[in-house]
Amino acid sequence: MPIANPAATASFATKAEETRGRLHPEPESATRTAFQRDRDRIIHSVAFRRLKYKTQVFVYHEGDNYRTRLSHSLEVSQIARSIARVLGLDEDLAETLALAHDLGHTPFGHAGETALDGCMKEFGGFDHNAQTLRIVTKLERRYAEFDGLNLTWETLEGLVKHNGPVIVPGIGMDDLPRAMAEYAEVQDLELESYAGPEAQVAALADDIAYNNHDIDDGLRAGLFGIDELLALPLVGDVFRRVMDRYPGLEEARVIHEAVRELIGTMIADVLDETRARLAAARPETAADIRAMDGPLVGFTPEMNEHNAALKAFLFKRMYRHYRVNRSMSKAQRIVQDLFGLLHRSPDQLPPEWQQGCDGPEGMKTARRVCDYIAGMTDKFAIEEHQRLFDLHDPRS
Repeated sequence: MPIANPAATASFATKAEETRGRLHPEPESATRTAFQRDRDRIIHSVAFRRLKYKTQVFVYHEGDNYRTRLSHSLEVSQIARSIARVLGLDEDLAETLALAHDLGHTPFGHAGETALDGCMKEFGGFDHNAQTLRIVTKLERRYAEFDGLNLTWETLEGLVKHNGPVIVPGIGMDDLPRAMAEYAEVQDLELESYAGPEAQVAALADDIAYNNHDIDDGLRAGLFGIDELLALPLVGDVFRRVMDRYPGLEEARVIHEAVRELIGTMIADVLDETRARLAAARPETAADIRAMDGPLVGFTPEMNEHNAALKAFLFKRMYRHYRVNRSMSKAQRIVQDLFGLLHRSPDQLPPEWQQGCDGPEGMKTARRVCDYIAGMTDKFAIEEHQRLFDLHDPRS
């Protein structure tokens, strides 16, 4: 008998005991719900451990104080659980999706993804959400009876659709990333509808986490100053309040107090807006939420405007800062060099990665090389590049 999650009190919560199950049937756990089991499988996966040395903006060697994909995922999971708990949703499913949402990212953040997508242009492209699906359904090879992690339908659906439907007017199955289209032939994740409420919560928690923690990292890295944030709506108001409340407070504490207040403000905004949408839509089940014409979980229009202003600021002052540009330019060259060499010479791949290749510059070889590079940490990518291109590296 499947175990129920007593914390999921809302009728419209996704119920662990009503899961649609796993692609490969397994006996239920005697001690964990289906979603708790999914969470644990993700935490114990190789891909999750690698997030420790995958960065979002700063390459790993630039300092230990900046966020990595791993620390970011943990912060997203905390915010997701907080929101899900108040709304009476399944906290474990929200946490699971938060922990897994970045598994498909390449080394070197979005710069690495852009470079790898360019390398794969003639071979189906690269998309990190599709790569996450590929990892949890195929590339993780730990279990005796199946490839992947054999996660529940609800977790897979949330990973693919947490940002909304992927099949929409003008975008059909043939337009999807290959991993999504291929998996749709095996299991129907209802790609034309919204995801369940817990996945929507995880998506908003991701926005809250990276917006605020990029403020923190950017300030600590000296890419911009507090004085430059004061002109921003909401963000500037919060920093002023903190400095007025604690005159003379050292900058590091000002940053922490302001960021924690901003996170709390954004969480409160999500809760207020979602409650208003619940009152208007009156869903009775998670299926009702999937069938809605728009997302259930979201920010107010005013908060969306504040976030847009913040993202524009961060794009200009952080993501396109010359120091970041230099680092990311090097990172892109590493990805491009690795792909070009290994695609031309797959015999230089580790033996286990040569399996499934179809020769130099082949289609299957491209996907194997793509999987190999996408799974690298920043640290390993730099070292592999040195091994393959530095004639004086004894590890070659």
